[in-house]
Amino acid sequence: MSSEPTHLRLERPADGIALLVLDNPEQRNAMSGPMTSAWVDAIDGLAADPDVRVVVVTGEGSAFCSGGDTSWLAAEPDATVDALRDRMMPFYRAWLSIRRLEVPTIAALNGPAIGAGLCVALACDIRYAAAGARLGVPFTRLGLHPGMAGTHLLPDVVGPAAARDLFLTGRLVSDDEAVRLGLVSRVLPQEGFLDAVLDTARDVAGTAPVAAKLTKLALADGGHADVEQALRWEGVAQPVTMATADLQEGLRAVREKRRPAFEGR
Repeated sequence: MSSEPTHLRLERPADGIALLVLDNPEQRNAMSGPMTSAWVDAIDGLAADPDVRVVVVTGEGSAFCSGGDTSWLAAEPDATVDALRDRMMPFYRAWLSIRRLEVPTIAALNGPAIGAGLCVALACDIRYAAAGARLGVPFTRLGLHPGMAGTHLLPDVVGPAAARDLFLTGRLVSDDEAVRLGLVSRVLPQEGFLDAVLDTARDVAGTAPVAAKLTKLALADGGHADVEQALRWEGVAQPVTMATADLQEGLRAVREKRRPAFEGR
Protein backbone atom coordinates (compact mmCIF):
# COMPACT_ATOMS: atom_id res chain seq x y z
CA MET A 1 0.00 0.00 0.00
CA SER A 2 1.27 3.48 -0.86
CA SER A 3 2.45 5.64 2.04
CA GLU A 4 1.86 8.85 0.05
CA PRO A 5 -0.43 11.22 1.96
CA THR A 6 -3.81 11.84 0.39
CA HIS A 7 -4.31 15.16 2.25
CA LEU A 8 -8.06 14.39 2.34
CA ARG A 9 -10.34 12.51 4.72
CA LEU A 10 -13.84 11.23 4.05
CA GLU A 11 -15.93 10.73 7.18
CA ARG A 12 -19.54 9.71 7.79
CA PRO A 13 -20.58 11.58 10.95
CA ALA A 14 -24.28 10.67 10.66
CA ASP A 15 -26.71 8.85 8.39
CA GLY A 16 -26.92 10.54 5.00
CA ILE A 17 -24.04 12.95 5.73
CA ALA A 18 -20.61 12.79 4.10
CA LEU A 19 -17.85 15.01 5.51
CA LEU A 20 -14.85 15.84 3.31
CA VAL A 21 -11.93 17.23 5.34
CA LEU A 22 -9.08 18.98 3.51
CA ASP A 23 -6.17 17.58 5.49
CA ASN A 24 -2.92 19.39 4.71
CA PRO A 25 -2.73 21.71 7.73
CA GLU A 26 1.03 22.31 7.48
CA GLN A 27 0.33 24.15 4.21
CA ARG A 28 -3.00 25.59 5.39
CA ASN A 29 -4.78 22.94 3.31
CA ALA A 30 -3.25 24.08 0.02
CA MET A 31 -4.46 22.02 -2.93
CA SER A 32 -1.64 19.52 -3.33
CA GLY A 33 -1.43 16.91 -6.07
CA PRO A 34 -2.38 14.05 -3.71
CA MET A 35 -5.29 16.07 -2.33
CA THR A 36 -6.57 16.78 -5.83
CA SER A 37 -6.45 13.12 -6.83
CA ALA A 38 -8.13 12.04 -3.61
CA TRP A 39 -10.80 14.72 -4.08
CA VAL A 40 -11.74 13.39 -7.53
CA ASP A 41 -11.95 9.83 -6.21
CA ALA A 42 -14.07 10.95 -3.27
CA ILE A 43 -16.50 12.94 -5.43
CA ASP A 44 -16.84 10.01 -7.83
CA GLY A 45 -17.68 7.73 -4.93
CA LEU A 46 -20.18 10.14 -3.38
CA ALA A 47 -21.91 10.70 -6.73
CA ALA A 48 -22.54 6.95 -6.97
CA ASP A 49 -23.68 6.50 -3.35
CA PRO A 50 -27.49 6.49 -3.04
CA ASP A 51 -27.29 6.83 0.75
CA VAL A 52 -25.66 10.28 0.65
CA ARG A 53 -28.10 13.15 1.13
CA VAL A 54 -25.75 16.04 1.92
CA VAL A 55 -21.99 16.66 1.63
CA VAL A 56 -20.06 18.97 3.98
CA VAL A 57 -16.56 20.25 3.14
CA THR A 58 -14.24 21.70 5.79
CA GLY A 59 -10.54 22.08 6.55
CA GLU A 60 -8.25 20.53 9.15
CA GLY A 61 -6.53 22.93 11.53
CA SER A 62 -6.86 26.71 11.45
CA ALA A 63 -7.60 27.23 7.74
CA PHE A 64 -10.25 26.08 5.30
CA CYS A 65 -8.01 26.30 2.23
CA SER A 66 -5.22 28.65 1.20
CA GLY A 67 -5.76 27.88 -2.49
CA GLY A 68 -3.44 26.29 -5.00
CA ASP A 69 -0.05 25.01 -3.91
CA THR A 70 2.25 27.93 -4.81
CA SER A 71 5.25 25.64 -5.34
CA TRP A 72 3.21 23.77 -7.93
CA LEU A 73 2.17 27.03 -9.59
CA ALA A 74 5.82 28.10 -9.91
CA ALA A 75 7.17 24.71 -10.92
CA GLU A 76 7.45 25.41 -14.66
CA PRO A 77 8.51 29.06 -15.21
CA ASP A 78 9.59 28.33 -18.80
CA ALA A 79 6.48 26.40 -19.84
CA THR A 80 4.43 27.63 -22.79
CA VAL A 81 0.93 29.03 -22.41
CA ASP A 82 -0.52 25.93 -24.10
CA ALA A 83 1.36 23.61 -21.77
CA LEU A 84 0.21 25.54 -18.70
CA ARG A 85 -3.38 25.54 -19.96
CA ASP A 86 -3.20 21.77 -20.41
CA ARG A 87 -2.13 21.50 -16.78
CA MET A 88 -4.60 23.99 -15.30
CA MET A 89 -7.83 22.90 -17.00
CA PRO A 90 -7.83 19.39 -15.45
CA PHE A 91 -7.00 20.96 -12.08
CA TYR A 92 -9.97 23.33 -12.33
CA ARG A 93 -12.34 20.58 -13.44
CA ALA A 94 -11.13 18.24 -10.71
CA TRP A 95 -12.04 20.64 -7.92
CA LEU A 96 -15.25 21.90 -9.52
CA SER A 97 -16.47 18.31 -9.82
CA ILE A 98 -18.35 18.90 -6.56
CA ARG A 99 -20.84 20.87 -8.65
CA ARG A 100 -22.02 17.69 -10.35
CA LEU A 101 -23.24 16.17 -7.09
CA GLU A 102 -27.04 16.07 -7.13
CA VAL A 103 -27.31 16.38 -3.34
CA PRO A 104 -26.92 19.68 -1.45
CA THR A 105 -23.36 20.66 -0.52
CA ILE A 106 -22.20 22.83 2.40
CA ALA A 107 -18.83 24.55 2.81
CA ALA A 108 -17.89 24.88 6.49
CA LEU A 109 -15.25 27.62 6.44
CA ASN A 110 -13.41 26.93 9.69
CA GLY A 111 -10.77 29.55 8.82
CA PRO A 112 -9.34 31.52 5.90
CA ALA A 113 -10.59 30.60 2.42
CA ILE A 114 -8.30 32.19 -0.14
CA GLY A 115 -8.17 32.22 -3.94
CA ALA A 116 -9.00 28.85 -5.44
CA GLY A 117 -9.92 27.71 -1.92
CA LEU A 118 -12.71 30.27 -1.80
CA CYS A 119 -13.76 29.25 -5.32
CA VAL A 120 -14.29 25.67 -4.12
CA ALA A 121 -16.48 27.03 -1.33
CA LEU A 122 -18.38 29.12 -3.90
CA ALA A 123 -19.00 25.92 -5.87
CA CYS A 124 -20.97 24.59 -2.88
CA ASP A 125 -24.64 25.37 -2.36
CA ILE A 126 -24.34 26.85 1.15
CA ARG A 127 -21.45 28.45 3.01
CA TYR A 128 -21.04 29.02 6.77
CA ALA A 129 -18.00 30.72 8.30
CA ALA A 130 -16.44 30.41 11.72
CA ALA A 131 -15.95 33.68 13.60
CA GLY A 132 -12.67 35.28 12.57
CA ALA A 133 -12.45 33.65 9.15
CA ARG A 134 -11.15 35.89 6.34
CA LEU A 135 -12.06 35.34 2.72
CA GLY A 136 -10.74 36.70 -0.55
CA VAL A 137 -9.55 36.21 -4.11
CA PRO A 138 -6.11 37.91 -4.21
CA PHE A 139 -5.07 36.41 -7.54
CA THR A 140 -3.89 39.70 -9.05
CA ARG A 141 -1.69 40.38 -6.02
CA LEU A 142 0.27 37.30 -7.04
CA GLY A 143 0.37 38.34 -10.68
CA LEU A 144 -2.30 35.82 -11.63
CA HIS A 145 -5.58 36.07 -13.49
CA PRO A 146 -8.38 34.46 -11.44
CA GLY A 147 -9.01 30.77 -12.06
CA MET A 148 -11.25 27.92 -10.90
CA ALA A 149 -14.28 29.57 -12.61
CA GLY A 150 -14.04 32.37 -10.06
CA THR A 151 -15.10 35.00 -12.59
CA HIS A 152 -18.42 33.15 -12.89
CA LEU A 153 -18.90 31.88 -9.35
CA LEU A 154 -18.12 35.07 -7.42
CA PRO A 155 -20.40 37.46 -9.40
CA ASP A 156 -23.17 34.85 -9.18
CA VAL A 157 -22.93 34.93 -5.38
CA VAL A 158 -22.14 38.58 -4.53
CA GLY A 159 -23.14 40.44 -7.71
CA PRO A 160 -20.93 42.08 -10.35
CA ALA A 161 -20.02 45.24 -8.44
CA ALA A 162 -18.79 43.45 -5.33
CA ALA A 163 -17.00 40.87 -7.47
CA ARG A 164 -15.08 43.62 -9.29
CA ASP A 165 -14.09 45.14 -5.95
CA LEU A 166 -12.83 41.84 -4.55
CA PHE A 167 -11.01 40.71 -7.68
CA LEU A 168 -9.40 44.01 -8.63
CA THR A 169 -8.30 45.02 -5.12
CA GLY A 170 -7.41 41.52 -4.00
CA ARG A 171 -8.45 42.48 -0.48
CA LEU A 172 -9.60 40.00 2.16
CA VAL A 173 -12.94 40.47 3.89
CA SER A 174 -13.87 39.75 7.49
CA ASP A 175 -16.58 37.33 8.53
CA ASP A 176 -19.12 40.15 9.11
CA GLU A 177 -18.54 41.68 5.69
CA ALA A 178 -18.74 38.22 4.13
CA VAL A 179 -22.28 37.92 5.50
CA ARG A 180 -23.24 41.38 4.22
CA LEU A 181 -21.91 40.55 0.76
CA GLY A 182 -23.66 37.17 0.70
CA LEU A 183 -20.38 35.23 0.54
CA VAL A 184 -21.60 33.22 3.53
CA SER A 185 -25.05 32.72 5.00
CA ARG A 186 -24.05 32.78 8.65
CA VAL A 187 -21.08 33.29 10.96
CA LEU A 188 -20.94 30.78 13.81
CA PRO A 189 -18.73 30.70 16.94
CA GLN A 190 -15.36 28.99 16.59
CA GLU A 191 -16.14 26.73 19.53
CA GLY A 192 -18.44 24.00 18.31
CA PHE A 193 -18.37 25.34 14.75
CA LEU A 194 -18.31 22.04 12.89
CA ASP A 195 -20.90 20.50 15.22
CA ALA A 196 -23.23 23.42 14.48
CA VAL A 197 -22.75 22.99 10.73
CA LEU A 198 -23.37 19.25 11.02
CA ASP A 199 -26.60 19.98 12.89
CA THR A 200 -27.71 21.99 9.86
CA ALA A 201 -26.54 19.17 7.60
CA ARG A 202 -28.79 16.80 9.53
CA ASP A 203 -31.72 19.12 8.83
CA VAL A 204 -30.87 19.08 5.12
CA ALA A 205 -30.43 15.30 5.15
CA GLY A 206 -33.86 15.01 6.74
CA THR A 207 -35.65 16.66 3.82
CA ALA A 208 -37.18 14.71 0.93
CA PRO A 209 -34.30 13.71 -1.40
CA VAL A 210 -36.18 14.07 -4.69
CA ALA A 211 -37.49 17.51 -3.74
CA ALA A 212 -34.06 18.62 -2.51
CA LYS A 213 -32.29 17.50 -5.69
CA LEU A 214 -34.82 19.21 -7.96
CA THR A 215 -34.70 22.40 -5.88
CA LYS A 216 -30.89 22.44 -6.08
CA LEU A 217 -31.11 22.04 -9.86
CA ALA A 218 -33.66 24.85 -10.13
CA LEU A 219 -31.39 27.25 -8.24
CA ALA A 220 -28.15 26.37 -10.07
CA ASP A 221 -26.17 29.23 -11.64
CA GLY A 222 -28.46 31.95 -10.38
CA GLY A 223 -31.74 30.17 -11.01
CA HIS A 224 -34.11 30.74 -13.89
CA ALA A 225 -33.73 33.69 -16.25
CA ASP A 226 -37.29 34.97 -15.73
CA VAL A 227 -40.63 34.20 -14.10
CA GLU A 228 -41.98 32.31 -17.11
CA GLN A 229 -39.03 29.91 -17.17
CA ALA A 230 -39.43 29.39 -13.42
CA LEU A 231 -43.12 28.57 -13.87
CA ARG A 232 -42.40 26.13 -16.69
CA TRP A 233 -39.82 24.32 -14.59
CA GLU A 234 -41.99 24.27 -11.48
CA GLY A 235 -44.97 23.11 -13.53
CA VAL A 236 -43.06 19.88 -14.14
CA ALA A 237 -40.85 19.57 -11.06
CA GLN A 238 -43.58 20.11 -8.47
CA PRO A 239 -45.89 17.45 -10.00
CA VAL A 240 -42.91 15.06 -10.00
CA THR A 241 -42.64 15.46 -6.24
CA MET A 242 -46.43 15.30 -5.84
CA ALA A 243 -46.28 11.81 -7.34
CA THR A 244 -43.72 10.56 -4.79
CA ALA A 245 -44.35 8.40 -1.75
CA ASP A 246 -42.28 10.94 0.19
CA LEU A 247 -44.99 13.57 -0.25
CA GLN A 248 -47.54 11.26 1.34
CA GLU A 249 -45.10 10.57 4.17
CA GLY A 250 -44.55 14.29 4.65
CA LEU A 251 -48.28 14.96 4.85
CA ARG A 252 -48.77 12.09 7.32
CA ALA A 253 -45.94 13.42 9.46
CA VAL A 254 -47.60 16.85 9.63
CA ARG A 255 -50.89 15.30 10.68
CA GLU A 256 -49.20 13.05 13.25
CA LYS A 257 -46.92 15.83 14.51
CA ARG A 258 -43.69 13.89 14.02
CA ARG A 259 -40.55 14.05 11.91
CA PRO A 260 -40.98 12.53 8.45
CA ALA A 261 -38.94 9.49 7.43
CA PHE A 262 -38.24 10.16 3.75
CA GLU A 263 -36.93 7.35 1.54
CA GLY A 264 -36.26 9.17 -1.72
CA ARG A 265 -39.07 7.69 -3.73
